[in-house]
Amino acid sequence: MSRVLVTGSAGRMGRSVVSTLAAAGHEVIGVDSAPEGTPRDAAETLPADLTDLGEAHSVLARFRPEAVVHLAAIAVPFGRTDATIFRVNTQLAFNVCAASVALGVPKLVLASSPTVMGYGAPGGWVPAYLPLDEEHPTAPWNVYSLSKLVAEQTMQAFARGGAGTRMAAVRPCFVVAPEEWEGAPTQSGHTLRERLDRPEIGSVSLFNYLDARDAGEFVDALLARLPDLERNGEVFFAGAGDALAREPLAELLPRFFPETGEVARALTGTSPAFSAAKAERLLGWSAKRSWRTELA
Repeated sequence: MSRVLVTGSAGRMGRSVVSTLAAAGHEVIGVDSAPEGTPRDAAETLPADLTDLGEAHSVLARFRPEAVVHLAAIAVPFGRTDATIFRVNTQLAFNVCAASVALGVPKLVLASSPTVMGYGAPGGWVPAYLPLDEEHPTAPWNVYSLSKLVAEQTMQAFARGGAGTRMAAVRPCFVVAPEEWEGAPTQSGHTLRERLDRPEIGSVSLFNYLDARDAGEFVDALLARLPDLERNGEVFFAGAGDALAREPLAELLPRFFPETGEVARALTGTSPAFSAAKAERLLGWSAKRSWRTELA
């Protein structure tokens, strides 16, 4: 059993990560600005403002974890002012990376976002190919996606600097909490049935999704394999094995993104727009849950 500190432990993804890691035998410490929603599976919780570098150092020095899973962030685009989103998300990433390296934390996992790919840009978006993978060029167009790319690059800068901490970033697709399968609103404010019935809603995120429990299992698998990865600072997509849509994306995507018509032809059947093949190859992880089996 190892001690794992999870920031953003009360969030949509954080709750399932805490529960999954605890069930796997880890001692989980939940840290959140408002930790009341952290599952009881956590051994301990602590309210903290990790945008303060001194507080970030203090939290990690207090618990001395073997691993840090950094999920805390302003989690959606346009939810706050641009200046606040950029400042909070980038400062959080820098502070957690800096404190982890300074205190010799062996492992660090940082949450990024698929939005770094640039889909939905007002001037149009033409992917080089589909499905998207980690080698595809990034092209953020709003401050939220920019802040997430900066967070990734901050982590990779520390990794390139020869830090002893093993690091990786995950780009989790649209996270679906367990209660949302039962009809609770998703982070967009719509139910999952609404996203399926009205494809224009799901098109905003290219019909991607990830059950939060699969996200927890991804983090557990990444922590286990992190020391063995050839390159420090890897980035992974984590998404369901199918699209959150009733029609093939080869037909749906060109309807909402006409410029994708040619490259979308590869997305037949239930194929998603994001590939998690790298996670399966390097970590032995693939999502177990689908809307076809989980939707009440």
